[in-house]
Amino acid sequence: MENQDASIEETEAEINDIRTSILEVKETIQSIFAEQMSSTGVVPDGLQEAEDPTYEVGSQAIIKADHMPGMYGAEATIAGAFDTVAYSVTYYPTTGGDPVENHKWVIHEELEGPGEAPLEPGTEVTLDADHMKGMDGATAVIESAEDTTVYMLDFTTTTGEKVENHKWVTESELSPVE
Repeated sequence: MENQDASIEETEAEINDIRTSILEVKETIQSIFAEQMSSTGVVPDGLQEAEDPTYEVGSQAIIKADHMPGMYGAEATIAGAFDTVAYSVTYYPTTGGDPVENHKWVIHEELEGPGEAPLEPGTEVTLDADHMKGMDGATAVIESAEDTTVYMLDFTTTTGEKVENHKWVTESELSPVE
C-alpha cells in the first residue's frame, strides 16, 4: 500500500509539473501575440485623420473583433482615427509558408501604387505594411473592401498582455463602453 501511495504522489507531482509547463507555454504564446499586435504608431503618408469619428482619440471602446487571441471584449483607448478604405486580404508571406487568408485589415494607403480606391475583390496588390512578420512586400489578393473609419488602439488583452498602437480595427468592430 505504501508503494502505491508513493506512486500516486509521484504521478500527481508529474501532472502538476506538466500543468505548470503548459501554463508557461500559454503565457509565452500570449506574449508573442501581443507583441505582434503592437506597432510603432507611424501611419502611412497620405492617410487622413477622421474629421468626425464615432470614437474620438483618447476615448474608450470595447473591441468586438477577434483578429488575434485576446482581442474580443477588451477595452481599448483610441490612439488614432482615420477615414480610408480597409481591405481584407489573402497574402503570401515573404518569409515563406502558407498564405495568410482573409487578414483584417490592410488600408488603401498600405498598398504599393494602388490607384483609385476602392479596389475590387480579386485584385492582386503588393503590401507596404508591417503589421505581421512577412507582410511587407508580400503579394496579396483583395478579398473585400470597406469604406470606413479605421482605428489604431491601445489595449490590454483579455489575457493581460499590453498592446500599443494596434492597426487596424474598423468602426463596426467597436462598441461603446457601457
